[in-house]
Amino acid sequence: MRVLIVDDAEDFADYTRKRLKLRGIQAIVAGSGEAALAILETESVDVAVLDVLMPGMDGVELLAEIKKRYPHLPVIMLTGHGTVETAREGLEKGAREYLLKPCDFNTLLGSIQKAYETVAEGVVGE
Repeated sequence: MRVLIVDDAEDFADYTRKRLKLRGIQAIVAGSGEAALAILETESVDVAVLDVLMPGMDGVELLAEIKKRYPHLPVIMLTGHGTVETAREGLEKGAREYLLKPCDFNTLLGSIQKAYETVAEGVVGE
């Protein structure tokens, strides 16, 4: 499984990448929405985890662009600054799930695995 982590908080992204690697999951890190889109043009990714608040293109804008270009890629939204409105908007634009930071790593891992299994089973778009 390959996971794209998009977060401008380098410490969080690197920590998550390392924890996923320990579980045999390859994670690619992007520090911005623009960098994430560049990665998606050349890399195959099974699940994307997006931070909502980032400079430049925010997570909701990135989600909309990902869903336009890669409609079957499951996306999990993750933020420390969530509001009900932002969560609703993300879910309406196609996010599978919306998690709040600080998020327990095992909760995030479970969400990633569930998203991956759903795609692997061909049950995209539930």
